[in-house]
Amino acid sequence: MIIKTPIIPIKQTFAKVDAPHDLHLEAICIFAATGFFLDQDTYWKDEVVLPAASICELDADGVLQSVTPWFTWEPTPSSMSFDAALDAFSELFKTITAEQIGKKPVILPLSGGLDSRTQAIVLKALGADVHAYSYEFENGYPETKIAEQIAQQCDFPFSSFKIPSGYLWNQIDALADMNGCYSDFCSPRQLAVLEELKKMPGVFSLGHWGDVLFDDMGVSKNLTLDEQTDVVIQKIVKRGGLDFAQTLWDTWDLEGDFKAYFYTRVRDLLKKINIPEDANTQIRAFKSLYWAPRWTSINLAVFEAAHPISLPYYDDRMCAFISSLPEAFLAGRRLQIAYIKKHSPELAQLTWDFYHPLNLYTYTNYKKKSGFGYRALNSLRYRAKLAMGKTVIQRNWELQFLGDENDAALKGYLFSEDLETLVPKAVTETIYKQFKTGDSLLYAHRVGMLLVFSVWASNFNNSWIGSD
Repeated sequence: MIIKTPIIPIKQTFAKVDAPHDLHLEAICIFAATGFFLDQDTYWKDEVVLPAASICELDADGVLQSVTPWFTWEPTPSSMSFDAALDAFSELFKTITAEQIGKKPVILPLSGGLDSRTQAIVLKALGADVHAYSYEFENGYPETKIAEQIAQQCDFPFSSFKIPSGYLWNQIDALADMNGCYSDFCSPRQLAVLEELKKMPGVFSLGHWGDVLFDDMGVSKNLTLDEQTDVVIQKIVKRGGLDFAQTLWDTWDLEGDFKAYFYTRVRDLLKKINIPEDANTQIRAFKSLYWAPRWTSINLAVFEAAHPISLPYYDDRMCAFISSLPEAFLAGRRLQIAYIKKHSPELAQLTWDFYHPLNLYTYTNYKKKSGFGYRALNSLRYRAKLAMGKTVIQRNWELQFLGDENDAALKGYLFSEDLETLVPKAVTETIYKQFKTGDSLLYAHRVGMLLVFSVWASNFNNSWIGSD
């Protein structure tokens, strides 16, 4: 059997390899550090995920025989001007979106950023029947305000949702079935409003990965391979993740040192990509090959539990187009900003949340001396709420792990016999105590991963997941 995987796969496709049916503890350590499995790794040594952008041959028993890349992220530069590139992007984006949505109604998640704003423009131009929505954390930043303004400008019906505290516990097993325990459980906050989303007819138009494709990586083009490795590790490792992974590595008495193993794995993957022209291009390629399909794509299954999904930025043609552009066209979101300004100056005048309260015409002032007042004001607003004794929710895990009811549910998983089959109770107790009495932000990722391990050990351990 021959399987050709997309440049950025939406789903994991599993295959067997000739190896013992043992836990792949080294791979699990990387998962503990980053929140996603690296390359083709899974929980098991005899199970792999087919790599992105590859032609894969499997035998009749589903054992992987060979892998041949059919696309590389190596630049294919053209001589087009920026204006020509903008026109080419505009036409390609419209074509892809039209093909993906067909004649169906469209459900559009909106934020205050650029990717969904760009989608809103093309969907309005296509005359699509769009219902937009956004959500924000209970007692959190009012994220839906800008999204609603975008919807109003486009004449889209709009729904605003609050992500409530503790929604996870009644749906955690369903989420485990959706993502196979290949991601943390706090990232897909759309789970909280899944039943409401099911009531909206149509197909999702999702803006995932636009922020990576249409930006540089913020590094010098001349970074050495070792320097790139350091940058990638800094980008993908979660807070406290390296120490957590090293703890598991030592607990499981694995040979050598985790950090050395991890560094070598990342460096080898970067070396294999081999784009010497610009470190930004190479790091984008790494993220698209190994981060997008193994982290970003995983929880797309939550959207699919409600309706079919479409992802214009995932399209093979869009990826190939990105490879044809100079980094200068992508750096600082230049192409997307120009697109919005050209096709909808009204939307360009709305606040860009990353540079609140500035817009696409004024955001460059944010980091200048003239923007000091804006930066200070944003900080003061947050501090004022804290001073008034108000809870300010900034992260989804705070809604799931903090408070007595959440704590009781969390402890039920962390101190289960299932988790003890993978992580000794003493390790869990230490991490939990540090989370409760120390810097909760530093230990939240470790607690979240222990929760994933507990649910995985209960639902999937010693079972063969097989192919999607």
